[in-house]
Amino acid sequence: MKRIFIIPALLFIFMLNVASMCSSDDNSSPSTNPSTVINTVTQGTWRITYFFDTDTNETSNYSGYNFTFNSDGSVVAVGNGLSITGTWSVVNDDSNDDNPSSDLDFNLLFTSPEIFADLSDDWDVLERTDTKIRLIDVSGGNGGTDYLTFEKN
Repeated sequence: MKRIFIIPALLFIFMLNVASMCSSDDNSSPSTNPSTVINTVTQGTWRITYFFDTDTNETSNYSGYNFTFNSDGSVVAVGNGLSITGTWSVVNDDSNDDNPSSDLDFNLLFTSPEIFADLSDDWDVLERTDTKIRLIDVSGGNGGTDYLTFEKN
């Protein structure tokens, strides 16, 4: 009789143990906490490994540039004999600009040159790992979708 009770009890304990090993803390999924992305991007230098602007792959425009995201909100792109400064921030989505409204916005602003001004937007964070930040923007004006990926050097 005790054996009949012990087997289901052991099975129940095993299932609880397996369930506790599952975690919703997936490093590749962005959380709704801006500090996770901020802490990642302010470590080291980054390069653009993919920039798709509506219907054109423009990744090659940024070849040779390394980006440093400073904790004071400035970003500096250095390469090809140039140093280009802009601003950046990561904030909780304001819920009015897109769907889903529970994501993070990665804001980038460069005023010049024009190829860097093309990066200026309030990007949605698709993925964050220790070495990669994937961003997306769906344009409200023309309906095009832009993608931007930074990878750590």
